[in-house]
Amino acid sequence: MKKCMNNPDDFVDESLKGICAAYPGFYIQANNDPRAIIHPARKDKVRIITGGGYGHLPVFLGYVGDGLADGVAVGSTFTSPSSESILNTTRALAPSKGVLYLFGNYMGDTMNFEMSMETMESEGIRVIIRKVSDDIASAPRRDYTERRGIAGIVYAYKIAGAMADSGATLEQVAAICDKVAVNTATFGVAFSSCTLPGMAVPIFNLPEDDMEIGMGIHGEQGVRRGKMLSAKSLAEELCKALFDDLMICRGDRVSILVNGLGATSREELYILFNDLDSILQNLGVRNVKNYVGEYASSLEMAGLSITILKLDDELQRLLLAPAYTPFVSF
Repeated sequence: MKKCMNNPDDFVDESLKGICAAYPGFYIQANNDPRAIIHPARKDKVRIITGGGYGHLPVFLGYVGDGLADGVAVGSTFTSPSSESILNTTRALAPSKGVLYLFGNYMGDTMNFEMSMETMESEGIRVIIRKVSDDIASAPRRDYTERRGIAGIVYAYKIAGAMADSGATLEQVAAICDKVAVNTATFGVAFSSCTLPGMAVPIFNLPEDDMEIGMGIHGEQGVRRGKMLSAKSLAEELCKALFDDLMICRGDRVSILVNGLGATSREELYILFNDLDSILQNLGVRNVKNYVGEYASSLEMAGLSITILKLDDELQRLLLAPAYTPFVSF
Protein backbone atom coordinates (compact mmCIF):
# COMPACT_ATOMS: atom_id res chain seq x y z
CA MET A 1 0.00 0.00 0.00
CA LYS A 2 1.49 3.32 -1.08
CA LYS A 3 1.60 5.95 1.68
CA CYS A 4 3.16 9.40 1.92
CA MET A 5 5.73 8.76 4.65
CA ASN A 6 9.41 8.36 5.39
CA ASN A 7 10.34 5.52 7.74
CA PRO A 8 7.23 3.55 8.81
CA ASP A 9 8.64 3.42 12.35
CA ASP A 10 8.45 7.23 12.48
CA PHE A 11 4.93 7.46 11.05
CA VAL A 12 3.21 8.56 14.26
CA ASP A 13 5.86 10.88 15.66
CA GLU A 14 6.48 12.68 12.38
CA SER A 15 2.76 13.12 11.81
CA LEU A 16 2.27 14.55 15.31
CA LYS A 17 5.23 16.85 14.84
CA GLY A 18 3.65 18.05 11.59
CA ILE A 19 0.34 18.78 13.33
CA CYS A 20 2.07 20.87 16.01
CA ALA A 21 3.99 22.72 13.28
CA ALA A 22 0.81 23.34 11.29
CA TYR A 23 -1.02 24.81 14.30
CA PRO A 24 1.73 26.46 16.36
CA GLY A 25 0.63 27.48 19.83
CA PHE A 26 -2.67 25.66 19.53
CA TYR A 27 -1.11 22.24 20.05
CA ILE A 28 1.95 21.81 22.25
CA GLN A 29 3.97 18.65 22.90
CA ALA A 30 4.26 18.50 26.69
CA ASN A 31 7.09 17.51 29.01
CA ASN A 32 9.40 16.58 26.11
CA ASP A 33 7.02 13.74 25.25
CA PRO A 34 6.07 13.73 21.53
CA ARG A 35 3.01 11.60 22.35
CA ALA A 36 1.64 13.99 25.04
CA ILE A 37 -0.13 16.95 23.45
CA ILE A 38 -2.09 19.72 25.13
CA HIS A 39 -4.05 22.82 24.16
CA PRO A 40 -2.97 25.79 26.33
CA ALA A 41 -5.47 26.39 29.12
CA ARG A 42 -7.49 29.59 29.04
CA LYS A 43 -9.36 29.13 32.32
CA ASP A 44 -9.18 27.18 35.54
CA LYS A 45 -11.62 24.34 35.08
CA VAL A 46 -12.01 20.59 35.10
CA ARG A 47 -9.57 19.13 32.58
CA ILE A 48 -10.64 16.55 30.01
CA ILE A 49 -7.90 14.24 28.76
CA THR A 50 -8.41 11.67 26.05
CA GLY A 51 -6.24 9.23 24.15
CA GLY A 52 -5.99 6.15 22.01
CA GLY A 53 -4.17 4.61 19.10
CA TYR A 54 -3.14 6.75 16.14
CA GLY A 55 -4.76 6.33 12.73
CA HIS A 56 -8.29 7.59 13.49
CA LEU A 57 -8.00 11.36 12.93
CA PRO A 58 -9.78 13.52 13.88
CA VAL A 59 -10.13 11.08 16.82
CA PHE A 60 -8.46 11.60 19.21
CA LEU A 61 -6.19 14.60 18.84
CA GLY A 62 -8.62 16.52 16.65
CA TYR A 63 -11.01 16.97 19.58
CA VAL A 64 -8.50 18.81 21.72
CA GLY A 65 -9.44 22.46 21.50
CA ASP A 66 -11.69 25.23 22.79
CA GLY A 67 -14.81 23.87 24.46
CA LEU A 68 -13.61 20.30 23.96
CA ALA A 69 -10.83 18.15 25.48
CA ASP A 70 -7.70 19.78 26.91
CA GLY A 71 -5.08 17.16 26.15
CA VAL A 72 -4.40 13.82 24.49
CA ALA A 73 -2.04 10.89 24.93
CA VAL A 74 -1.29 9.24 21.59
CA GLY A 75 -0.41 5.60 21.05
CA SER A 76 1.21 3.94 18.08
CA THR A 77 -1.03 3.06 15.12
CA PHE A 78 -4.12 1.27 16.45
CA THR A 79 -2.32 0.80 19.80
CA SER A 80 -3.13 2.17 23.25
CA PRO A 81 -1.18 5.16 24.58
CA SER A 82 1.36 4.48 27.31
CA SER A 83 0.58 5.35 30.91
CA GLU A 84 3.72 7.53 30.81
CA SER A 85 2.25 9.73 28.06
CA ILE A 86 -1.08 9.91 29.88
CA LEU A 87 0.73 11.09 33.01
CA ASN A 88 2.83 13.61 31.08
CA THR A 89 -0.33 15.04 29.52
CA THR A 90 -2.10 15.23 32.87
CA ARG A 91 0.74 16.88 34.75
CA ALA A 92 1.28 19.45 32.00
CA LEU A 93 -2.28 20.69 32.44
CA ALA A 94 -1.93 21.25 36.23
CA PRO A 95 -5.50 20.07 36.89
CA SER A 96 -6.33 21.64 40.25
CA LYS A 97 -10.08 21.06 39.78
CA GLY A 98 -9.74 17.43 38.76
CA VAL A 99 -9.45 15.42 35.57
CA LEU A 100 -11.87 13.44 33.48
CA TYR A 101 -10.20 10.68 31.48
CA LEU A 102 -12.50 10.20 28.47
CA PHE A 103 -11.77 7.52 25.88
CA GLY A 104 -13.20 4.62 23.89
CA ASN A 105 -14.00 1.30 25.50
CA TYR A 106 -10.97 -0.84 24.65
CA MET A 107 -9.02 -3.07 27.03
CA GLY A 108 -5.54 -1.61 26.50
CA ASP A 109 -6.75 1.98 26.85
CA THR A 110 -8.67 1.07 29.99
CA MET A 111 -5.65 -0.58 31.61
CA ASN A 112 -3.28 2.33 30.97
CA PHE A 113 -5.72 5.07 31.93
CA GLU A 114 -6.58 3.22 35.15
CA MET A 115 -2.89 2.94 36.02
CA SER A 116 -2.49 6.65 35.39
CA MET A 117 -5.52 7.44 37.52
CA GLU A 118 -4.00 5.58 40.46
CA THR A 119 -0.74 7.49 40.09
CA MET A 120 -2.40 10.90 39.83
CA GLU A 121 -4.62 10.21 42.84
CA SER A 122 -1.51 9.31 44.83
CA GLU A 123 -0.25 12.80 43.91
CA GLY A 124 -3.44 14.41 45.22
CA ILE A 125 -5.26 14.93 41.87
CA ARG A 126 -8.87 13.77 41.61
CA VAL A 127 -9.55 11.67 38.51
CA ILE A 128 -12.73 10.11 37.13
CA ILE A 129 -12.79 7.75 34.15
CA ARG A 130 -15.59 7.63 31.61
CA LYS A 131 -15.58 5.36 28.56
CA VAL A 132 -17.66 5.75 25.41
CA SER A 133 -19.36 2.53 24.26
CA ASP A 134 -21.65 3.25 21.34
CA ASP A 135 -21.13 0.52 18.69
CA ILE A 136 -24.40 -1.41 18.63
CA ALA A 137 -22.80 -4.23 16.60
CA SER A 138 -20.58 -5.22 19.53
CA ALA A 139 -23.15 -5.84 22.30
CA PRO A 140 -26.92 -5.60 22.88
CA ARG A 141 -28.55 -2.56 24.47
CA ARG A 142 -28.83 -4.26 27.87
CA ASP A 143 -25.02 -4.50 27.88
CA TYR A 144 -24.31 -1.15 26.25
CA THR A 145 -21.41 -0.38 28.62
CA GLU A 146 -19.57 -3.36 27.08
CA ARG A 147 -19.77 -2.00 23.54
CA ARG A 148 -16.80 -0.71 21.57
CA GLY A 149 -16.35 3.03 21.45
CA ILE A 150 -16.38 4.52 17.95
CA ALA A 151 -17.72 7.76 16.42
CA GLY A 152 -20.11 8.45 19.29
CA ILE A 153 -17.16 9.81 21.26
CA VAL A 154 -17.54 13.01 19.22
CA TYR A 155 -20.71 13.84 21.15
CA ALA A 156 -19.04 13.06 24.47
CA TYR A 157 -16.20 15.46 23.70
CA LYS A 158 -18.54 18.22 22.61
CA ILE A 159 -20.99 17.99 25.49
CA ALA A 160 -18.52 17.22 28.29
CA GLY A 161 -16.30 20.04 27.02
CA ALA A 162 -19.17 22.52 27.13
CA MET A 163 -20.09 21.36 30.63
CA ALA A 164 -16.50 21.77 31.86
CA ASP A 165 -16.29 25.24 30.30
CA SER A 166 -19.42 26.27 32.21
CA GLY A 167 -17.55 25.83 35.50
CA ALA A 168 -19.13 22.50 36.42
CA THR A 169 -17.57 20.19 38.97
CA LEU A 170 -15.73 17.01 38.06
CA GLU A 171 -18.71 14.96 39.20
CA GLN A 172 -21.08 17.01 37.02
CA VAL A 173 -18.87 16.60 33.95
CA ALA A 174 -18.72 12.84 34.56
CA ALA A 175 -22.50 12.72 34.99
CA ILE A 176 -23.14 14.43 31.65
CA CYS A 177 -20.86 11.86 30.00
CA ASP A 178 -23.06 9.13 31.47
CA LYS A 179 -26.10 10.84 30.00
CA VAL A 180 -24.47 11.09 26.58
CA ALA A 181 -23.43 7.44 26.69
CA VAL A 182 -26.88 6.06 27.37
CA ASN A 183 -28.41 8.22 24.62
CA THR A 184 -25.83 7.56 21.88
CA ALA A 185 -25.63 4.69 19.38
CA THR A 186 -23.53 4.05 16.28
CA PHE A 187 -23.79 1.49 13.49
CA GLY A 188 -21.31 1.27 10.61
CA VAL A 189 -20.33 -0.60 7.49
CA ALA A 190 -16.95 -1.31 5.87
CA PHE A 191 -16.41 -1.50 2.11
CA SER A 192 -12.65 -2.21 2.16
CA SER A 193 -9.74 -2.56 4.57
CA CYS A 194 -6.95 -0.20 5.49
CA THR A 195 -3.26 -1.11 5.57
CA LEU A 196 -1.06 -0.27 8.55
CA PRO A 197 2.08 1.79 7.80
CA GLY A 198 4.93 -0.49 6.84
CA MET A 199 2.72 -3.52 6.23
CA ALA A 200 2.45 -5.17 2.83
CA VAL A 201 -1.12 -6.44 3.11
CA PRO A 202 -4.45 -5.05 4.41
CA ILE A 203 -5.60 -5.96 7.91
CA PHE A 204 -8.54 -7.95 6.47
CA ASN A 205 -9.84 -9.09 3.09
CA LEU A 206 -13.20 -8.07 1.68
CA PRO A 207 -14.22 -9.02 -1.88
CA GLU A 208 -14.74 -6.13 -4.28
CA ASP A 209 -18.53 -6.48 -4.42
CA ASP A 210 -19.02 -7.15 -0.70
CA MET A 211 -19.46 -5.06 2.42
CA GLU A 212 -19.48 -5.91 6.13
CA ILE A 213 -22.07 -4.33 8.40
CA GLY A 214 -20.95 -3.73 11.97
CA MET A 215 -17.20 -4.06 11.39
CA GLY A 216 -15.11 -2.16 13.94
CA ILE A 217 -12.64 0.60 13.14
CA HIS A 218 -9.69 -1.75 13.75
CA GLY A 219 -11.15 -4.48 11.54
CA GLU A 220 -13.12 -6.22 14.30
CA GLN A 221 -15.68 -8.68 12.93
CA GLY A 222 -19.10 -7.28 12.10
CA VAL A 223 -22.55 -8.84 12.26
CA ARG A 224 -23.19 -9.52 8.57
CA ARG A 225 -21.20 -9.74 5.34
CA GLY A 226 -22.92 -9.55 1.98
CA LYS A 227 -23.20 -7.83 -1.37
CA MET A 228 -23.07 -4.04 -1.59
CA LEU A 229 -26.36 -2.26 -0.99
CA SER A 230 -27.60 1.03 -2.39
CA ALA A 231 -27.26 4.13 -0.21
CA LYS A 232 -31.02 4.09 0.41
CA SER A 233 -31.01 0.46 1.54
CA LEU A 234 -28.01 1.09 3.77
CA ALA A 235 -29.66 4.11 5.35
CA GLU A 236 -32.82 2.13 6.02
CA GLU A 237 -31.00 -0.84 7.60
CA LEU A 238 -28.64 1.19 9.77
CA CYS A 239 -31.26 3.72 10.80
CA LYS A 240 -33.83 1.10 11.81
CA ALA A 241 -31.31 -0.65 14.05
CA LEU A 242 -30.30 2.64 15.68
CA PHE A 243 -33.87 3.80 16.23
CA ASP A 244 -34.79 0.45 17.77
CA ASP A 245 -31.74 0.56 20.03
CA LEU A 246 -32.46 4.09 21.33
CA MET A 247 -36.27 3.60 21.29
CA ILE A 248 -36.71 6.78 19.23
CA CYS A 249 -40.32 7.77 18.61
CA ARG A 250 -42.21 10.35 16.57
CA GLY A 251 -41.61 13.81 18.00
CA ASP A 252 -38.18 13.02 19.47
CA ARG A 253 -35.22 15.31 18.88
CA VAL A 254 -31.88 13.92 17.69
CA SER A 255 -28.50 14.89 16.35
CA ILE A 256 -27.18 12.85 13.41
CA LEU A 257 -23.53 12.22 12.56
CA VAL A 258 -22.69 10.60 9.21
CA ASN A 259 -19.04 9.63 9.38
CA GLY A 260 -16.63 8.55 6.66
CA LEU A 261 -13.99 6.00 7.65
CA GLY A 262 -11.18 7.47 5.53
CA ALA A 263 -11.69 6.60 1.87
CA THR A 264 -15.37 7.35 1.31
CA SER A 265 -15.98 10.59 -0.54
CA ARG A 266 -18.08 13.39 0.89
CA GLU A 267 -20.26 13.10 -2.20
CA GLU A 268 -21.22 9.58 -1.14
CA LEU A 269 -21.80 10.64 2.47
CA TYR A 270 -24.22 13.34 1.34
CA ILE A 271 -26.14 10.84 -0.78
CA LEU A 272 -26.56 8.68 2.31
CA PHE A 273 -27.51 11.70 4.42
CA ASN A 274 -30.19 12.67 1.91
CA ASP A 275 -31.75 9.21 2.23
CA LEU A 276 -31.41 9.38 6.00
CA ASP A 277 -33.05 12.80 6.13
CA SER A 278 -36.06 11.46 4.22
CA ILE A 279 -36.41 8.63 6.74
CA LEU A 280 -36.34 11.09 9.65
CA GLN A 281 -38.98 13.31 8.06
CA ASN A 282 -41.26 10.36 7.32
CA LEU A 283 -40.96 9.14 10.92
CA GLY A 284 -41.58 12.60 12.39
CA VAL A 285 -38.19 12.81 14.12
CA ARG A 286 -36.56 16.25 14.35
CA ASN A 287 -32.87 16.50 13.46
CA VAL A 288 -31.64 19.44 15.52
CA LYS A 289 -28.02 19.34 14.38
CA ASN A 290 -26.30 17.19 11.78
CA TYR A 291 -22.66 16.48 10.98
CA VAL A 292 -21.47 14.97 7.69
CA GLY A 293 -17.79 14.24 7.03
CA GLU A 294 -14.84 12.43 8.57
CA TYR A 295 -15.11 12.47 12.36
CA ALA A 296 -13.59 9.10 13.34
CA SER A 297 -11.59 7.41 10.60
CA SER A 298 -9.52 4.25 10.16
CA LEU A 299 -6.60 5.31 7.95
CA GLU A 300 -7.80 4.70 4.35
CA MET A 301 -10.59 2.23 5.15
CA ALA A 302 -13.61 2.69 2.89
CA GLY A 303 -16.94 2.71 4.69
CA LEU A 304 -19.12 4.85 6.91
CA SER A 305 -21.08 4.95 10.12
CA ILE A 306 -24.20 6.65 11.40
CA THR A 307 -24.34 7.93 14.98
CA ILE A 308 -27.53 9.16 16.63
CA LEU A 309 -27.69 11.16 19.85
CA LYS A 310 -31.14 11.35 21.41
CA LEU A 311 -31.56 14.86 22.80
CA ASP A 312 -33.27 16.58 25.70
CA ASP A 313 -33.06 20.29 26.58
CA GLU A 314 -29.79 19.98 28.52
CA LEU A 315 -27.98 17.90 25.90
CA GLN A 316 -29.20 20.18 23.11
CA ARG A 317 -27.98 23.32 24.90
CA LEU A 318 -24.53 21.87 25.50
CA LEU A 319 -24.29 20.44 21.99
CA LEU A 320 -24.93 23.87 20.48
CA ALA A 321 -22.43 25.70 22.72
CA PRO A 322 -19.40 27.25 20.95
CA ALA A 323 -16.33 25.07 20.34
CA TYR A 324 -13.29 25.21 18.10
CA THR A 325 -10.64 22.85 16.79
CA PRO A 326 -8.70 23.11 13.52
CA PHE A 327 -9.91 19.63 12.54
CA VAL A 328 -13.69 19.80 12.87
CA SER A 329 -16.34 22.47 12.37
CA PHE A 330 -18.98 22.55 15.09
